[in-house]
Amino acid sequence: MSRVVRAARGWIGTPYVHQAACKGAGCDCLGLIRGLWRELYGAEPEAPPAYTMDWSEPQGAEALWRAAARHLMAKPLFEAAAGDVILFRMRDGSVAKHLGVQSAVGETEPGAAAVKPGPAFIHAYAGHGVVESPLSPPWQRRIVARFQFPKELI
Repeated sequence: MSRVVRAARGWIGTPYVHQAACKGAGCDCLGLIRGLWRELYGAEPEAPPAYTMDWSEPQGAEALWRAAARHLMAKPLFEAAAGDVILFRMRDGSVAKHLGVQSAVGETEPGAAAVKPGPAFIHAYAGHGVVESPLSPPWQRRIVARFQFPKELI
């Protein structure tokens, strides 16, 4: 299991709290990624500005995507790996405003007869807190970008 996935699973059960990033006390989807950054590297690379739950939708600004691109390493969408940070667009035509950590890819291991459980991800979800969910086809269709934490730091 990757260090990122192990750390993310430690956040499961944290309540959903908008703009928070405190393991066990509360976080939102960005707060989960911020908290993981602190666990893996120490200080966060930048302080996020205050943000609303609509994530710049009225302006059409891809603020979350730009912030991820500043600090994480972009990957092709089809190169899924456990530990990837995935960015979702929740509705067509809206800005990307949800993040999660891929926890399983669900493929057959080389030389193994059995298939691993399907793809999954860990995310902070309003009304649910931090959970590990199946990365079902409806979620997969919403993925617009894939990143990994900088390797030289983990």
